[in-house]
Amino acid sequence: MRRRARKTLAVRTAAVALTLVSAVACGRTAPAGQPSQVQPSVADTATVPAQLAVPAGQRLVATLTVDRGSQVYACTKGAWTLKEPAAVLTSGTEEVLHTAGPQWISTSDGSAVTGAASATVAVPGAVPELLLKATAHRGSGLFGDVSYIQRLDTHGGLAPAGACTDGTQQAVGYTAQYRFYTPAQ
Repeated sequence: MRRRARKTLAVRTAAVALTLVSAVACGRTAPAGQPSQVQPSVADTATVPAQLAVPAGQRLVATLTVDRGSQVYACTKGAWTLKEPAAVLTSGTEEVLHTAGPQWISTSDGSAVTGAASATVAVPGAVPELLLKATAHRGSGLFGDVSYIQRLDTHGGLAPAGACTDGTQQAVGYTAQYRFYTPAQ
């Protein structure tokens, strides 16, 4: 079972890396000086708990959902701890990689945003919903000016139950909706 989990994780990691490399190699970038735009989804129906509301003066610029994703846990001192997310988020033709940091990377323009949780709401049977504040940026594309990120409508992704053997890893599938905000101008 552990061997299959490691193989699955390796395949997913390789798929994420290949997606990024192929997007860059195929020239899927926005014209110079113009960030790619992802329109908020009309099916954007996730309820936002009051604790996760973004501050006034923010504008929603993208809503993406987890197409393929896992929360990756590592066993340390006999207990499971979150190592990193490994997910591909999509909206229409836009694809975004979600990795450790936590960081989101646009495969269209290479821009990235890293965030830190500023509020959490527990969800029974799933990873918590979050409000994250941007802490770092790369590039001027989709994520160049993102100030806040919401993780909403989470399902699955909880740490494995029970004891574990130090050094082992396990990926646990999850789904969620991510919303990205920039300062309104």
